[in-house]
Amino acid sequence: MAGKVSQALYEKIGSEEDARACQDIDDSQCQIVAGNFFKILLAQFLSKSGDALMNPKVTLPWVMQSLGVPAVFLGWLVPIRESGSLLPQLIIANFVRKLAVRHNVWVVGSLLMSLSMIAVALCIHFSHAMTAGWLIILFLSIFSLSRGLNSVAFKDVLGKTVEKKRRGRISGFATSGAGLVTVLVAVGVSLDIAQRHSLTVYTLAFVLAAACWAFGALIYSRVIEQPGAVDGGRNGLWLAFKRLSLIFKDKPFGYFVLARALMLCSALSAPYYVAIAQQQGQSTLLQLSFFLAAGGLAELISGPFWGWFADISSRKVMIIASLVSALLGAVIAISVGTALIGHYGAWFIPGAYFLLTIAHQGVRLGRKTYLVNLGKGNKRTDYVSVSNTLIGVILLLTGFVSLLQPLIGLAGILAVLAMMGFLGALLATRLPEV
Repeated sequence: MAGKVSQALYEKIGSEEDARACQDIDDSQCQIVAGNFFKILLAQFLSKSGDALMNPKVTLPWVMQSLGVPAVFLGWLVPIRESGSLLPQLIIANFVRKLAVRHNVWVVGSLLMSLSMIAVALCIHFSHAMTAGWLIILFLSIFSLSRGLNSVAFKDVLGKTVEKKRRGRISGFATSGAGLVTVLVAVGVSLDIAQRHSLTVYTLAFVLAAACWAFGALIYSRVIEQPGAVDGGRNGLWLAFKRLSLIFKDKPFGYFVLARALMLCSALSAPYYVAIAQQQGQSTLLQLSFFLAAGGLAELISGPFWGWFADISSRKVMIIASLVSALLGAVIAISVGTALIGHYGAWFIPGAYFLLTIAHQGVRLGRKTYLVNLGKGNKRTDYVSVSNTLIGVILLLTGFVSLLQPLIGLAGILAVLAMMGFLGALLATRLPEV
């Protein structure tokens, strides 16, 4: 009965002919693709909801400041959260290649993330100042490394179990649902500002995030995945690093990695929007809740659109989203540089942040869908691990851009990032359609 319901819902997402095609996955998966689609969708939604609850750009810094943690720790939150999950992926992929069934790798990663968030919740409740800072950084590092397991496994399992024309919609719907969670979190933050609740509320947020990943692991464990290729699984770690040569030998993949690196502007720009708002005198906690709400609302409404668009052309999604991100950065930089923002900063910058988040979701969803569709089998696993490892290194290097602030100011940094976005969109035009 449940299978018939999932099949009926699956067919309503697109045409019945497409839903039954099964042209780009193994025949053994064809009869169970609808059930896998909804299991992966729900697990991905829970994972993204956990991300919304532990937001390293908002929630973690806020809690750490409340505990009196030295400010030096705050600068490591986002780099550790992002790069820690990317840098070790060549090693992770070498392990994953040896497994014929790989969805359990995602399950293990999700459970480790859940345990990490429980540990952070305990730190908030029972630690103070310096000790809390070190412990939170430690458990965030474990969380980030665990996320690397999920990243490699998710794309590989998605490519094996869900048709190409439906892959982008999984991330789109999951992102939209998590956006609603973020909006609700923003409402909670605004209520806390008024009522001055204790850290118990924030401890609860991390416990709920842990529950999201634990429940997501339970659902993902029920994905039905047929054994796949394990050729090359015993090549050793040295050959794993030799796969870095893919960016030179495989031109479409090399162009993709370079374009993706330039499109990091959509992620790197976000903190500067908040910093400029504070510079304009909009530094209240209520204003912070506006940014949270803007980001959540953007994810809520943009996810399904980008998912649908990515299933038509993930390449065009990357180009358009990168251009929008770059244009927004240029507009903000010019407005600040010419003092045009003035008293309108209270709504102008959160509004621009809303549009930036929409663009960022497009960049993320477009490049994820493009990469999954670009390769097949173990080649897909190689693509994911190589690109993520290189992007992890690049993310750490882009941190040096902040050193330019004394010379060119926040607006100047935004202008540099906007130029990256324009170049990324231009380079993506050279990518083949997949």
